[in-house]
Amino acid sequence: MKKKIKVFAPASIANLGCGFDIMGMALDEVGDVLEMSLDEAGEGIAITNETDVPLPEDIEDNVITPVLRKFFAMTGHAGRVEVRVLKKIYPGSGIGSSAASSAAAAFGINELFGAPLGEEDVVVCAMEGENLASGGYHADNAAPAVMGGITLIRGYDPLDIIKLPVPGNLYCPVIHPHLMVSTKEARSILPKEIPMHTAITQWGNVGGLVAGLCTGNIELVGRAMRDVVAEPYRKQFIPGFDELREKLLIAGALAMNISGSGPSVFALASRSDLAQKAAAIMERHFLQHGIQFESYVVKVSNKGARLIA
Repeated sequence: MKKKIKVFAPASIANLGCGFDIMGMALDEVGDVLEMSLDEAGEGIAITNETDVPLPEDIEDNVITPVLRKFFAMTGHAGRVEVRVLKKIYPGSGIGSSAASSAAAAFGINELFGAPLGEEDVVVCAMEGENLASGGYHADNAAPAVMGGITLIRGYDPLDIIKLPVPGNLYCPVIHPHLMVSTKEARSILPKEIPMHTAITQWGNVGGLVAGLCTGNIELVGRAMRDVVAEPYRKQFIPGFDELREKLLIAGALAMNISGSGPSVFALASRSDLAQKAAAIMERHFLQHGIQFESYVVKVSNKGARLIA
């Protein structure tokens, strides 16, 4: 007898400015939906794309495949898994497209077998999809997509994930301009070494960001959400980046940064009306540059991957 479930995993924003490769947050409402079925008497993996988003036809190139195989390797379970992709974030959007699918698949397969893995091990499975997508085992999108909220990866060897408190009045306008920025290209332009004074600035900002979240001081969160390591190099991909940030801060936004490796840009605001105002400024900015986009205004979500049916 087949077991069947439907799973949602949220979009996410990696880095949060200063937390390069170690911090991320889940977004409410936006994400991927998978329908997954299991036949424990069978074997193999089948993936069907029922969205209008282009996905690899070869399952070996789909991030879901290594996630499922990692689960089988970790648990010793086996069976035939069929996956229908019902809703998909557009790849390359900068809001955790590969992580959403990976997290949904990892959470879903774990649920189908009665949840033998704990939350961190589910993240480990999801990281296999991230490795296929970007050539590295990163959890800054995968962890919040699985666990929800804002996560800090204290270390990778061994994996040590800390879930941070999310202030209740934290809103996030996000805009996805139709620009192509590959994760691999965005990583390749970064310097291999950074000066000590740059590192000290970044450490201070990471500490301030964590302190602001833990104390509910969202003004401190805004001050600390500043990246001096990756952003100076990556902002070249986004027309008028500095100009846009200045407009948003004047309008009352707490901060503005690149989402992950880009091209999406996000801001933070303490009120819904300020978030809507920031989104409108972002939309006008990209229209003035002749760039189409999708935009969202959502709350930062404490919910990660979950069953929806």
